[in-house]
Amino acid sequence: MPFPDIDPIAFSIGPIAVRWYSLAYLFGIGLGVVYGRTLLKRASLWYKTNPPFTADQFIDFAVWAVLGAIIGGRLGYVLFYDPAYFAANPMDIFKTWLGGMSFHGGLLGVIVAMYFFARHKKSNFLSALDLLAAVSPIGIMLVRISNFINGELFGRPTDLPWGVIFPNGGDIVRHPTQLYEAALEGLVLFIAIRIATHMLFSLRRPGLTAGLFGIGYALSRLLVEQLRLPDPQIGYLFNTDWVTQGMMLTLPILLAGAILVAFSLKKPAAKA
Repeated sequence: MPFPDIDPIAFSIGPIAVRWYSLAYLFGIGLGVVYGRTLLKRASLWYKTNPPFTADQFIDFAVWAVLGAIIGGRLGYVLFYDPAYFAANPMDIFKTWLGGMSFHGGLLGVIVAMYFFARHKKSNFLSALDLLAAVSPIGIMLVRISNFINGELFGRPTDLPWGVIFPNGGDIVRHPTQLYEAALEGLVLFIAIRIATHMLFSLRRPGLTAGLFGIGYALSRLLVEQLRLPDPQIGYLFNTDWVTQGMMLTLPILLAGAILVAFSLKKPAAKA
């Protein structure tokens, strides 16, 4: 299947070009706030019917989330994926329009932002993490779709009928791993967490929803990493043809998710 003719630039205003990648971040956070507000308005879903924030307070978190995602995502890319280059070219760290964002760094940045926001509002941090986990798959799905539009982060060669010939991938048909991630880490994970929060009442056990997100995301990412090509400046690790930097950065998320689930299940769920 040929790569669809989609311009990575959504629109331009004079000399300013607005890319789909940037819009994916903004819409992901915006839709996450909208969905989060609906969860916060359902007090019966939460531990002791006490949501971590009011719906209006969560709007304020959008600014914190944008800063956390951008700063964390950029620093994560600099430190995890190309530290030698940026050590030699430190001013390029600020050239975010040239690309280079790390999901793991962005996730850590948003978690740090949530920690300080919850502390500022004197809220239960674990319940705040649960809220973040419930809304995050929306943004993940949109960003992965924008990765596809950019023609980046594609996978190994394939002969499957939905394989794609990417502009930067030569004349080889490859796995559209960006869409696999959008489906698994985005849509499927969102549905799974929605079932957990509304049918299994996971929000009544602080930390459980966040733990389920960590496990679900990590397993999805580890699966897709088997097909996704590594960043060319790093390649495969440990003299293998399958261990990637993405896998190594995802393992701590899996461990943290398992710890949160085990911790949250030690106490009985609070009733509405």
